[in-house]
Amino acid sequence: MRDAQGSDQEWGFAAEPAATGGLTLVEGATFAVCGPGGDMDPRAAHGLFVRDARIVSRWHLQVDGTPIDVLRGFTAEPFAGVFVGRARTREGRIEPTVMVERRRYVGTGMREDIVVRNFGPENAGLTIALLVETDFADLFTVKVGNPTPPAPIAVDATGSRWHASFRRGDGSGRDVWIEAVDAIATPAGLSFRVVVPAHGSWRSEVAVTTGIDGQGLVPRFPVGHPIDRTAPVRRISAWRRQSPAMEAESPALMAALLRSETDLAALRIFDPSHPEITVVAAGAPWFMALFGRDSLLTSAMMLPVTIDLAVGTLRTLAHYQGTRDDPLTEEQPGRIVHEMRFGTDISLALGGANRYYGTADATPLFVVVLGELARWGVPREVLEELLPAADRALAWIEDSGDRDGDGFVEYLRATDRGLRNQGWKDSVDGVTFADGTLAEPPVALVEVQAYVYGAYRARALVARLLETPGDAARWEQRAAAFKKRFNEAFWLEERSYYAVGLDADKRPIDALASNMGHCLWTGVADDAKAARVAHQLLAPPLFSGYGIRTLATTMAAYNPASYHNGSIWPHDNALAVAGLVRYGHVLEAQQVAAALIDASAFFAGRLPELFCGFDRADLPGPVPYPTSCSPQAWASAAPVALVAAMLGLDPDLPDGRIGIAPNLPSQWGALRVANIHVGEQHLTVTVESDGAWKATGADDLVGDAHHGSHQV
Repeated sequence: MRDAQGSDQEWGFAAEPAATGGLTLVEGATFAVCGPGGDMDPRAAHGLFVRDARIVSRWHLQVDGTPIDVLRGFTAEPFAGVFVGRARTREGRIEPTVMVERRRYVGTGMREDIVVRNFGPENAGLTIALLVETDFADLFTVKVGNPTPPAPIAVDATGSRWHASFRRGDGSGRDVWIEAVDAIATPAGLSFRVVVPAHGSWRSEVAVTTGIDGQGLVPRFPVGHPIDRTAPVRRISAWRRQSPAMEAESPALMAALLRSETDLAALRIFDPSHPEITVVAAGAPWFMALFGRDSLLTSAMMLPVTIDLAVGTLRTLAHYQGTRDDPLTEEQPGRIVHEMRFGTDISLALGGANRYYGTADATPLFVVVLGELARWGVPREVLEELLPAADRALAWIEDSGDRDGDGFVEYLRATDRGLRNQGWKDSVDGVTFADGTLAEPPVALVEVQAYVYGAYRARALVARLLETPGDAARWEQRAAAFKKRFNEAFWLEERSYYAVGLDADKRPIDALASNMGHCLWTGVADDAKAARVAHQLLAPPLFSGYGIRTLATTMAAYNPASYHNGSIWPHDNALAVAGLVRYGHVLEAQQVAAALIDASAFFAGRLPELFCGFDRADLPGPVPYPTSCSPQAWASAAPVALVAAMLGLDPDLPDGRIGIAPNLPSQWGALRVANIHVGEQHLTVTVESDGAWKATGADDLVGDAHHGSHQV
């Protein structure tokens, strides 16, 4: 958010360890990537990052000039890691007797508690050195392996404090301070000369603090302060208390749900000036930032857990909603922001600014999520507060978003600084014809039109709730006309599926792809066409056995190890599952939902951003995609969305009902979900392994779900 002077304040993030070959800890606008023993090596894209800049690039702990022998690294919480190792064998000993334990906490800097234990019979005289460096490199340059310092760096070592800084000509810059009691600071870092008693221990607390433009940031884990009293610990404890309690007979499903709870708690973002406003970051480690599309879809998928993420996301995106035309950032009046960044070299960000608006889908999704909040019983005053932003978004859809006046939303980047493709498949080769030819923008994507239809229906729902029947009728009529026009323009009768989009010449982009599953999610597909889409989604070219591929094996651009042309994305599958249930294709939904949970077991319960699309019959397990984010917001939300869909959970509080129609995959067995918040109701749903079920807590509202009424 902005303060009274109009400056962007720091957002706080909280995230969990990622599968990076080591560990990733994240909290606040901070994340730390390290090896399994806790050391950070700049050659491996390690480091401590604060607000998209690396403030520590090297962090090596040595005892008597020798690196620690790594035994194990653990993650205690999303923001906390424990690293256990041992020093070299002492003279006269057969095995090492000096053990080293490091407890690390990240949050607007870092705190590392070092404990050295001597299990030998004699006092151990040790020199402990912490070797540190910084390059203040922008996140983007580190990610691509080309870290570039933004300016000459000055290092000062005085007493027990190590300080590095850089300044630009205008006085802006960054600082980092590293200090510990009884340490000796040198240009290489900190050192300690200690004697550890026989069968005794020594400890020190090392503080890493930082500043931006001369203003020091308050650390989340100050030295000497009890960890259990810090704000990050209190926040995650509160999240766990208010989340629904889930008990699953299936170990794989239970592991996935527990992991989702932790990861989504970790990926939340807090506005320090308005701590009641919470949104969700896209993913760790490289996308700990607000992304319009990702945050909106994730918060919608997490509504069975909390409405707070959706409310906070809409409020925040409304605050940053476009107000002017700017070709570099692609800002337009009413447009919802795509991405926000705050690195040391903002010229590297999309559009060369800290906010970039180049996405076609976030704006209609804003209205879709507002409609979902209405269905889940958000207070009327919240709807009234957000309605002006929703109407500005709808105006963008029908003005700037519809570039040629044909009634569909198209995208075309304004400069070469923007994204060529501006849907969720935003890689350069993410939108192709069946023969592999790249589609030329302006492109009207199929899923974007599905969201537009959902936005029209959502606006009608809000109008009914706010008792403006004329508006409700107008938006319903607009939705019906749009649905008819859409099915005429995008349906490929001879192929029995929807085109991925329309290209610059209004030719249907005829690749067989997963995008059409989103048409089922919002209800824009005609009923007869939905049945044929369901068949295509579950046929071998698209369905791998572990999920629906982004692109069919029969397409020329198919590659199971590509980012968008044959991989499997859990969020994409979860939306398709919800859509399949909506149209009554329950068996197909069960097959996809079960497959994804099966896949999660190979990732220790954590579904990654994406994984490769190799066929299940050919390999003993799913193949990871090398640079997949983990945790990643909408992948973390996927298990929750799958369970909600297979429970047939369909709240519609404006109509005074909560639809429930459980049809769980048989391999899931029994399932109990307690404390689902629906408006003022607290719902508990229990499903037995034989399919029998009951719901308590909202007896006057619960009934069998009517799938066709769900209006996203």
